[in-house]
Amino acid sequence: MLTLRPSPYLMASLLLILFGSLLAHRTQTNGGVVSVRDIRFAGTDGMIMSGLLYIPAGATHDDPAPGILAIHGYINSRETQDGFAIEFARRGYVVLALDQTGHGFSDPPAFANGYGGPDGLRYLRSLDFVDKDNIGLEGHSMGGWAVAIATEVYPDAYRSILLVGSSTGTAGAPEGDAVSPRNLGIIFSEWDEFSRFMWGADIPKDIRDTDKLKTVFGTTEQVEIGRLYGSVAEGTARKLYMPQVTHPGDHLSTEAIGNAMEWMQTTLEGGHDLPPSDQIWYWKEIGTLLALLGAILFIFPCGVLLLHTRWYASLMEPVPEGMPITGFGRRITCILTFAIPVLTYFPLNHLGNQLIPVNMFWPQGVTTGIMVWAVGNGLITLILFMLWHTLSNRKKGGTTDHYGLTWQQRPVCPVVGRSFLMAAMVVSFIYLLLAISSWAFTIDFRFWVLAIKPMAPHHFLAYLAYLPPFIFFFLILGLALHGQLKSGTVANILLLAGGFVLLILVQYIPLLTGGIMPLAEPLLSIVAFQIVPLLTMVALISTFFFKMTGRIYIGAFINALFITWIIVAGQATQYGG
Repeated sequence: MLTLRPSPYLMASLLLILFGSLLAHRTQTNGGVVSVRDIRFAGTDGMIMSGLLYIPAGATHDDPAPGILAIHGYINSRETQDGFAIEFARRGYVVLALDQTGHGFSDPPAFANGYGGPDGLRYLRSLDFVDKDNIGLEGHSMGGWAVAIATEVYPDAYRSILLVGSSTGTAGAPEGDAVSPRNLGIIFSEWDEFSRFMWGADIPKDIRDTDKLKTVFGTTEQVEIGRLYGSVAEGTARKLYMPQVTHPGDHLSTEAIGNAMEWMQTTLEGGHDLPPSDQIWYWKEIGTLLALLGAILFIFPCGVLLLHTRWYASLMEPVPEGMPITGFGRRITCILTFAIPVLTYFPLNHLGNQLIPVNMFWPQGVTTGIMVWAVGNGLITLILFMLWHTLSNRKKGGTTDHYGLTWQQRPVCPVVGRSFLMAAMVVSFIYLLLAISSWAFTIDFRFWVLAIKPMAPHHFLAYLAYLPPFIFFFLILGLALHGQLKSGTVANILLLAGGFVLLILVQYIPLLTGGIMPLAEPLLSIVAFQIVPLLTMVALISTFFFKMTGRIYIGAFINALFITWIIVAGQATQYGG
């Protein structure tokens, strides 16, 4: 049985959360100079829209400030735009960082009402401390389509627009030409995964030669990076920036964010003359990262403290004497554990979306795809485990005790029920800490696109629907790791996350060296960046609590409750009911 002094780790986790939250809050408010408000407003058809409103000091009815509408991309939320929003606000712009429809706290369904872009622009213009003659629009990826649609709905309501990793004439966004939209800046990274989808070029750098981009820039020649085309005064200004990052990397790029500052300072009036290179946003990323790490660390001492209470102490038993698979069979099992999740990742995600269209029960397409992948891998693992047990280990005396399912053949139901209650308490405490930080500091716990977010009511209902399949997956995973393989923590991390690290390398080495992704699948490849730390966390939690209790249940339940929450709260909800 593993022993751990919980108090120092509990204190460290709480200090990480507190310090990280304070640092993030201090950064996004620019030391108190900028007010950040969590707002709601009614959009088209009464849909409730959510956003973060950044109000610099001095923006008043008598002295209105220029405004910027900033919108995130698909399966993200308003916080993803923090780097851009913080720097815009530091330069004197009122910023509305909007949750698209069906994202974050905005009502579903996703994609409705021009992705929420027109509603966001209308709300920003309604604020009496915003200069209606100096409004800019900025959108990343699908958020670019949202702001482009806003220019079509309200053609005279803005002064300039910036598309980041996005395009005109895609997915409902209006086609662009040399005069429309007005004063158009484009930031499209050198290694953007969606170059074909956005601009029709396999290699991102080659978008400069596409007819689509040339038409927007009003030229028949290759578009030059960094050259100002047209006239700001006449509304025909055009400029292309190509920072050396990937599509999601725009959010963590001082170059991309600096490009955005330059464009808005060039095309809008009334902001502060602060150099584009003067940036502080990354301290906010560091702060929320520290809070995220603190929340994850909190799981372990919290679990230990609960296990030492009278109610849960009975769950602690010595780690059972195992009868793991050995020899050649073990090597094959390790290879399969490493490879099968990656080999099935793309096909099972697509199969899930084909078999289960979004509906009121499972309303998130991406989450449904991941769910089917998880259940499929759980079934494959269970079948292989049962074959091994039936054909080999049972003959050697292997029992449920050896696999961490029972202890001395005692009834399972009370143990399972109590384990679930304890796991729910641990995750609930994390939710409480997040809720307090969100209320006090207007933040969530995140790094980049990996985030622990509070859930809206529609998220919670979806959470309850997605939870059982993920419980099944994590129970089977625990059975394989601790009943069949009996590997240590490091080995379990490599087995679970190593395959996805390899997938990322296979996809991105060719892309970063001037080629294309050999397997295509840009969206799911980007999602894989989140899967690596999530599976690392899964391995840590599962292994730790197995060593604490001698059973697989608590670790599996914590993983299911926690990971399902992270996935559901961060995804787009396509069904609106």
